Amino acid sequence: MFSASSASAAPSGTTGAPPGRGILRPAAALLLSGLVAATALVGAGPAAADEPGRHHGGAAAVLDGLKTFDSAVLRVKGRNGEPDRTQEVAAGLFEMTVDGGGKLKTYCIDLHNPTQDQAKYLETPWAETSLNSNRDAGRIRWILQHSYPQVDDLAALAKAAGTGPLTDRTAAAGTQVAIWRYSDGADITARDKQAEKLADWLHRSARTVKEPRPSLTLEPAAVSGRAGERLGPVTVRTDADQVSVAPAADAAAGGVRVTDGKGVTVTDAADGDRLYFDVPKDTADGTASLGVQATASVPVGRAFAGTDRTQTQILAGSSESTVTAHATATWAETGAAPALTARKNCAEGGVDVTAANRGDEPYTFELAGAEHTVAAGETRTVTVPVAEDQAYDVTVTGPAGFSRTFTGVLDCATSGSVLEKESEATAGAGNDVGTRSAEQSVPATTGSSTSGLEGDLAETGGSRATSTIATVAMGLIVLGGGAVFLLRRKQPHAHGE
Repeated sequence: MFSASSASAAPSGTTGAPPGRGILRPAAALLLSGLVAATALVGAGPAAADEPGRHHGGAAAVLDGLKTFDSAVLRVKGRNGEPDRTQEVAAGLFEMTVDGGGKLKTYCIDLHNPTQDQAKYLETPWAETSLNSNRDAGRIRWILQHSYPQVDDLAALAKAAGTGPLTDRTAAAGTQVAIWRYSDGADITARDKQAEKLADWLHRSARTVKEPRPSLTLEPAAVSGRAGERLGPVTVRTDADQVSVAPAADAAAGGVRVTDGKGVTVTDAADGDRLYFDVPKDTADGTASLGVQATASVPVGRAFAGTDRTQTQILAGSSESTVTAHATATWAETGAAPALTARKNCAEGGVDVTAANRGDEPYTFELAGAEHTVAAGETRTVTVPVAEDQAYDVTVTGPAGFSRTFTGVLDCATSGSVLEKESEATAGAGNDVGTRSAEQSVPATTGSSTSGLEGDLAETGGSRATSTIATVAMGLIVLGGGAVFLLRRKQPHAHGE
């Protein structure tokens, strides 16, 4: 059995999650501080939110700011009889520093949402970002593959596009403008004539390309079973030639090994390899983790979402960078043996918590007043509703002190589409929310300078974030601007419940 509670995120930099007991988990540093190594996985004890619960694997990075850019003009359609408005914005390439080493170059795919200073980003599947419902997501990847900086011969790019001479700045601006037309449906024009010609050519020429594979992930990220068995398999998915593999240090001290299907200890692996947790017989009920790490170039077109509310990005180029992933195993001598994972479900507007029960007893819990049971040997997914732009913090606990926390922000739509819905909801109110918010929300220039640009380049940042949706998802209790969810263990009636 398990219980889970969730609350709105605390202020930036905190989690507000209750401590867990009896669980081996990777240190938060694995994803957020860059201290990525095979021995960075630590053992049991109280902890704050399980930061890896945010991450499917791959690169984690910190935003350095907008570095190569020029200006563009955004047109915001007037409402309620008001005239259209225009605003000058910065358009170009951001840079990020990867935890553990490496650099990324990215473009924005959320025009109306500003970045936050030194925002932390995680490599994220398209389905869990605003690209989830964007039919043109594949065209954005085509643009990335056929323009700057992937095409760094600017003379050749200018010839192909028929633009005339291009610089790094105008090539970046033209590429960003073309992307915004597909990511946000924006009415936007590059200020420079050559950059605008490039944007038009890219927009007109783009074709649909499939989403790239993740740089590194483990599937599934959690397994369970009995001591004395090999628990798994966990399959490695990566673009790297080879990844290093290691169990948590104290798990290894307790005799837990990472093996292949034949029981041979594994210290490195390749794409498609299957890994197992070999847990010695008579080992006390518990949980262990394994970590994998590689140095790889992250595929162009991978999305990067912030751990807090910030502008979603898409990868335009990568140096050789550190990428990581982790998986957990839980075992119990008798009773339920849960393996828990969570993913954002943009299609349903929530977070999917999946429980696989490899024990010999049913796994019963309540969610929003409804009782759910996972029979022995079965798997069940429950969707916890979360409002758009809402922080979530879902802690799941179970037998033998098992605890797992999943945190993040549900960011499934561009801020422009959110503003559009808000505008429709307030139409005729005399003060159009969409127009007002759009005026205050433009691409961020965090860490960059506006010197050398003509005109009034709008300033942006955390202090000018767009307003978020006020709608509360079904089953949520709103406290202090956040959402609180309750998943509670179903106790036997003998316990007084």
